Amino acid sequence: MSAPWSQPPHISTPPGYGPPRYVTPPPVSPGRAGGVVGTVLVALWTVGVVAGGQAVGWFVDQASLASGFALPYPLWAGGALGTALLVAVPAVLLATLARPAWARAAGWTWTAAAALLAWLGLARLVPPAEAERYLLLLTALAAAAALALRRLRPAAPADAPAGGPSAAGAARGAAAGVAGPLLGVAAGLLILLPWLWLGAAGGPLETGLAALAALAVGVLAAGLLHLRLWPAYDAGGRARRVLAAGSVAGVALLVLGAGAGTAGPHLAVLPVLAAAGFAAAALRTRGAVTAVVALAACGPLAGVDGEEVTLFLLDRDVPFWALVATGAAVVAAWLAGGLCAGLAAPSPRPVTAAVLAVAALVGAAGVHLGLGQPGFHGDRLFVVLRDQADLSGVTAATGPAARPARVGAVRDALVAHATRSQAGLRRTLAGWGVAYTPYYLVNAVEVHAGPALRPVLERRADVARVLLSPRLRPLPAPVPTVRGDAPAPRAPVWNVAMVGADKMWARGVTGAGVTVGTSDSGVDGAHPALASRYRGGDDSWYDPWNGSRAPTDHGGHGTHTLGTAVGGANIGVAPGATWVGCVNLDRNLGNPARYLDCLQYMLAPFPPGGDPWRDGRPARAPHVLTNSWGCPPTEGCDQASLVPAVRALTAAGIFFVVAAGNEGPRCGSLDDPPAPYADSLTVGAVDRQRRVSDFSSRGPTPDGRVKPDVLAPGADVVSAAPGGGYAAHDGTSMATPHVAGVVALLWSARPALIGDIAGTRALLARTAAPISAGSPTCGAAGNTTGAGLVDALAAVSAT
Repeated sequence: MSAPWSQPPHISTPPGYGPPRYVTPPPVSPGRAGGVVGTVLVALWTVGVVAGGQAVGWFVDQASLASGFALPYPLWAGGALGTALLVAVPAVLLATLARPAWARAAGWTWTAAAALLAWLGLARLVPPAEAERYLLLLTALAAAAALALRRLRPAAPADAPAGGPSAAGAARGAAAGVAGPLLGVAAGLLILLPWLWLGAAGGPLETGLAALAALAVGVLAAGLLHLRLWPAYDAGGRARRVLAAGSVAGVALLVLGAGAGTAGPHLAVLPVLAAAGFAAAALRTRGAVTAVVALAACGPLAGVDGEEVTLFLLDRDVPFWALVATGAAVVAAWLAGGLCAGLAAPSPRPVTAAVLAVAALVGAAGVHLGLGQPGFHGDRLFVVLRDQADLSGVTAATGPAARPARVGAVRDALVAHATRSQAGLRRTLAGWGVAYTPYYLVNAVEVHAGPALRPVLERRADVARVLLSPRLRPLPAPVPTVRGDAPAPRAPVWNVAMVGADKMWARGVTGAGVTVGTSDSGVDGAHPALASRYRGGDDSWYDPWNGSRAPTDHGGHGTHTLGTAVGGANIGVAPGATWVGCVNLDRNLGNPARYLDCLQYMLAPFPPGGDPWRDGRPARAPHVLTNSWGCPPTEGCDQASLVPAVRALTAAGIFFVVAAGNEGPRCGSLDDPPAPYADSLTVGAVDRQRRVSDFSSRGPTPDGRVKPDVLAPGADVVSAAPGGGYAAHDGTSMATPHVAGVVALLWSARPALIGDIAGTRALLARTAAPISAGSPTCGAAGNTTGAGLVDALAAVSAT
């Protein structure tokens, strides 16, 4: 009798051969055990290198963008090559040194996947904003690789038994000839379902190219897995065929997915394709694998905009919903693998497969149309014309009486010039049947078409350049509104006192008679600190993003900044001034057209539904504009995008105040328009100790100008928040409205200065309190401190 801890003998009773006999089981082959260990170790290494490396690379890229230094996009192609090398070395060792044929097949499959990752990574030489070009190149690369794999004959494992398994595999393949692809479609649609619910498509051409690229990746994946993997795992039971082969296939698809998609969405492709490996292993046929992988990849490629998968969009925005969709798609892929394993054994039934495919298609359409975000939501083009208006002949008269005529003259000159110079372009677009939105503050046209039309427009003689105008795709649920829970301050907050505003109130100067315009995320018009200061009428609020008819703010940023400029309850610098508002940010992002919508509205407000070209009212333009935003290249702007707009507002006598940015202390970080412009009064930030805040952007500007112009409090600033509460925030966004409020106090106390932009700027600089620049000085102290900290009392007293 054997010991209790020893392996019992197997009992064998061959029929007709007498009593049972005991047979000692054969020992486990050392080669097989080593093959299992080696395969598992290489698989873990591959998953860690690919998933971890791509995630770390994306976070580094996002951190660089947040600091104002965008990494060169070709680095992603280099990263794909580096990742491929790290994967290929151990995979080649496994393929050449392992004894079991299935282990060698896994090594060769992963080696080939690494080579394909390096090949597909070449598509990332295309700039991230040009999604259509990227998808077209990805399609071409994947199709070329699939064609090359197609020319190679699948290899049978050296140690596979003759006859039985291969014959069984052939029988299964024949039975699955019709049903396999149908089951693949059903499984793929199940994996796609979360994206149809939570994602949103771009433009028609972009969506079509995404589907084409996903199909090419699916064909490539089928060729990759068919080459060596399936023959090596054809022997054995169903568990080995699905679990073991599916795990190896999942690792290969993970590597392949790292090269499919721009930075951001590709992080969703990785786990979804990896989880789809089990369904692919259960079905096996080229058509079935192609359908599963193509539909699994199509979700993140078509349903997510890479530029919106960013750390700048937090709190249940695109990154959150992309993460939810990815998790749901992974679970759906595992479920699909289990269902396919059951339905495909011993052979799939064509009728059952067809019913499942049709049901999946109907269900997917119902989810998308009923719960999703149907339609197309692609980016547009911002076409800047070569001939910009010359406003040098407009009178620069100052004072309240001269203001309406001056603003009206600027607006009339701009409209006349744009109408004349845009005529040819408008006729061409109308002839093509392409919609457009014309602008006059900058002589430009937003074309409602994607990047495919860009080369055609750039060849026109009357066009200076064509920029991208990104559009935000809709979300399955609104982003939660940022609120504040702090009570109203009982005394003037420290930052208001630092700029001397409370001393001006004591003299009876509160900003009365001056209107401040804000372009931001919106305003909570019902907030007790702001409600009574709203100018009112039918031309004091404009929301080009969402079309709201009354002041509202879902972001919270605009309510906070405006509260510092004109709010009551001891938070605003000029609580006697009135305000008007415009929404130029949605979910913390903008584009050239939306920024221009608001700036144009500030020059000549118009009633709801009015035509800016015909219904604008220049006499109702605000006096001072506070702008706590910037338009970086990721939002479509170049350095000159908004120069004509700020120049025209200045020519109209409207004081333009803008935030320096929060990308300090790096020198030369003051670079996002309109902060670097000569006509912008650019504001940096200080803290309670009158020290320049580390985050405050420094000059010089890209063209060598010394900036910022002045400083104001920007750290731990308490102001209004949506919902009636108060909150403290940091940033040059918080510093900027202090200066707008100081200008409102100054123009309220000295109305003769209204419209005198140069004189007011000189007065603010001359009376600013000196601030130590510290280190670094960035070439000149002014590139850190400007003229110093604004002082309302000193400025008014100096007049």
